[in-house]
Amino acid sequence: MKPFKSLYIRKRFCRSITKFLAMEEARSLKVVEVCSVAPSEAAAATTNCSTPTSLSLTFFDLLWLRSPPVERVFFYQLPNTTISFFDTILPNLKLSLSLTLQHFLPLAGTITWPLESPHPIINYVPGDAVSFTIAESTTDFNMLCSNTCQASLLHHLIPHLPTSDEQASVMALQVTLFPGSGFSIGITTHHAATDGKATTLFLKAWAFVCSNNFTESSFSSLPKHLTPFYDRSMIKDTKGIGAMYLNSWLNIGGPNNRSMKVWDLGGVNAMSAESVRGSFELTSSNIRQLKQHANSKLDENAHVSTYSVACAYVLQCLVKAEQPKTDGVAFLFSVDCRTRMETPISSTYFGNCIIGQKVMGGTKKLLGDDGFINGVEGMNEALKKLEDGVFSEAVTLSTMMKIARDNRILTTAGSPRFEVYSIDFGWGKPMKVDMTSIGKSGAFCISESRNENGGVEISLVLNKQQMETFVCHFNQGLQSL
Repeated sequence: MKPFKSLYIRKRFCRSITKFLAMEEARSLKVVEVCSVAPSEAAAATTNCSTPTSLSLTFFDLLWLRSPPVERVFFYQLPNTTISFFDTILPNLKLSLSLTLQHFLPLAGTITWPLESPHPIINYVPGDAVSFTIAESTTDFNMLCSNTCQASLLHHLIPHLPTSDEQASVMALQVTLFPGSGFSIGITTHHAATDGKATTLFLKAWAFVCSNNFTESSFSSLPKHLTPFYDRSMIKDTKGIGAMYLNSWLNIGGPNNRSMKVWDLGGVNAMSAESVRGSFELTSSNIRQLKQHANSKLDENAHVSTYSVACAYVLQCLVKAEQPKTDGVAFLFSVDCRTRMETPISSTYFGNCIIGQKVMGGTKKLLGDDGFINGVEGMNEALKKLEDGVFSEAVTLSTMMKIARDNRILTTAGSPRFEVYSIDFGWGKPMKVDMTSIGKSGAFCISESRNENGGVEISLVLNKQQMETFVCHFNQGLQSL
């Protein structure tokens, strides 16, 4: 009975510590205001904007119907002491958001699944608005912008996205002031409404409007490269994938379950005292060395990209750090299909347009000296299958469930191509960008480096012991190149 009692006491202790940390962090944050920002009606009257108010979810969207929301937080240093946050920065953020939303009406709407509709829809009606929270925090701003910190410290900088059986909000925002240091912008989005590229498009459009100090009378339109494209008629579901997704969702917790509530996928407990968020950089020199090493081992026709070598290197380090008990490891990554469709669609398409690809391998193949090479080779093989069509080897909902039964699933989020460190609202580029939702999904995030062109930044959340082991393998591997 002693081991059981010891385990029971330890679990109670961990829960108590987690609860205490949550209370302490809540005390460090003061909510100043919770308001709503609606699309500007005045701007709508003076622009040629024709944003749709209702969108049907495509099969690209339906995969993510009950997935946990995607969360990011951007940290900005206060420009100088002469600019007032509450008198200048905050009003500019609110006004520019209202103007931008006129071009992104779906973000102010909700996702519903009416009984008369065969599929869920995003619906906006006049009066809908985006929840906008203003808060102040006493947490050390520079520590949050550092490469390592306790994962729970980011939790209260992210707004809650309401979901119920009947409907789900699409987006929520929170701006948090760190007096004398800086401020953060936290964004939570429903994955069934947008993928990372579409969400980043909105953020860049908002930053463009804000940095140019547009007013309701002076704002006319967004530049072409920031104007969302909504035409969904170009997306043809020739394989009937959407019907398979709908049937799966209706029968999970069903029958005929049309609930909009999201799943709790578990993953690392982001509020746990043991959870650490770490950021790591692969410099342009590191990337070049990794590519050279991969090219020396692979077929001369192998395509070796920055993304593939970064993912493969992190994958190997993660498996060594976690030491999965299962013999199988499945790595799932997303491929942007905008340019891969039979008829390519605009790069500014708003919605989801990504398909999942899988790399299957034994744990031993990733633990060995050739683990990195095996990872790159696996990604190349998965990408080659796209030559037969983007849907030939797509990862479906049922496929993921089958894979999860017998494998440790590792996933990635983000992309260096999103260029999140270029998002400047008029007071400088972000000091740090974090995807906090990876603490729940267990994914690792990839973005461009904040320090140099050609580099890559990796972010992940692990428990303390695993993080220490990951750091060791990450550094040793680069030194041995």
